[in-house]
Amino acid sequence: MSDIEHVPDERLGRPIRDETGAFDTALVEQVSQALALSDLTTLRAVVADMHEADLGALLEALDPEERPRLISVLGSDFDFTALTEVDDSVREEILEELSAETVAEGVRDLDTDDAVYILEDLDEADKQEVLDRLTPTERIALQKGLDYPEGSAGRRMQSEVVAVPAFWTVGQTIDYLRDTRDVPDRFFEIFVADPSHHFVGTVRLDRLLRTKRPVMVSELVEEDNRAVKATEEIEDVARMFQRYNLIAAPVLDDDGRLVGVLTIDDIVDVIEEAADDDVKQLGGVDADEELSDTVARISRSRFRWLFVNLVTAFLAASVMSLFEAQLSQLVALAILAPIVASQGGNAATQTMTVTVRALATQELGAWNIRRFFTRELIVALMNGFAFALITGVVAMLWFGNTGLGLVIGLAMVINLVAGAVAGVTIPVLLDRSGIDPAVSSGTFVTTVTDVVGFFAFLGTATVLLNLH
Repeated sequence: MSDIEHVPDERLGRPIRDETGAFDTALVEQVSQALALSDLTTLRAVVADMHEADLGALLEALDPEERPRLISVLGSDFDFTALTEVDDSVREEILEELSAETVAEGVRDLDTDDAVYILEDLDEADKQEVLDRLTPTERIALQKGLDYPEGSAGRRMQSEVVAVPAFWTVGQTIDYLRDTRDVPDRFFEIFVADPSHHFVGTVRLDRLLRTKRPVMVSELVEEDNRAVKATEEIEDVARMFQRYNLIAAPVLDDDGRLVGVLTIDDIVDVIEEAADDDVKQLGGVDADEELSDTVARISRSRFRWLFVNLVTAFLAASVMSLFEAQLSQLVALAILAPIVASQGGNAATQTMTVTVRALATQELGAWNIRRFFTRELIVALMNGFAFALITGVVAMLWFGNTGLGLVIGLAMVINLVAGAVAGVTIPVLLDRSGIDPAVSSGTFVTTVTDVVGFFAFLGTATVLLNLH
């Protein structure tokens, strides 16, 4: 009887997460206490049936010095797949504290895609030390994935595939799947390859199981499939999965030989990471920033874009300095000018966000850019006139000056239109120049709306209110 059966599972009957999805803090405290007492029995009981995603959340919730200790204490009872579920910085810190032997033992039983994901960020020396402790077969499989470029399909693929020759019968194939221990734990399709391992086609698992045993596999092959090149960008592959509702896709080398498979669980992670990166970069935050990062690291990464914003803010302020005399004559101008710039900036950010996202998903191209631009321009005009009426009335009632209401109304329309133009053209031009629009668009678009907003408002006021 195992240790787990001797000790009642204190986690039994209590959910790991609450109704909001937050991790159970009492469970974290229980694990911390068990680590302090080196209580292996309790630790095994607590994490025995824990899903790797929950185990990853537990690691992140523990203090930094407790994380590698938990792994070392549990030994073979720790599921190394959990390291694919934690922030990059947390994983790097954990791996730095673990011995090469521990890491090698941990990744040995993982699918190659998970093992490569864990090892790829290690220093070359540490990576090689881990690989040297694996068997030649294990080492070759992992090295093959690590040799592909970062961000490629080859890095994300699982090299364990189910491949059979076309001349087999359905019965032979089913017997092979039943008797062979080398097949992946989960698979959705069977790939057909020739004797040189060149990819021929795909057989759906459901079709195989519904076909009589004597039928040849060649009769079931679907040649119209979506194969992926190992060197292809993984984000392009993710869009293909999304577009064609794929569950799995074969990965081929440059000679058309079958080298691996990509499955939907890998692609979901890619889509989530890409969306996360875009959101961060639109806000001027480093795509690699994680909640677990140190204060010093976050401060350094955010400083450069804050500095760029400061420079552009001085540019906008210099526009206001051109109208110093007018501002001194009518204090209301200084009060209302930021409203015009702010409203234009917010409207431009909306347009820019939609544009950047459309470019990232390849929904925006030469075939529809004119229609998209026209749509955003019309939206800007409609909202511009609506807010012109609102701000004009408020300004007139606030300062008792009809002309001032007309000035801010005109400036509002001009700046919202300028924001729409900038929100579309700047990301598109950056994208065509090979620059990621998610990283750079925000600063430039905001500068345009600030400069145009101040100039339009103060310039119009100078002319219509006869200020000199």
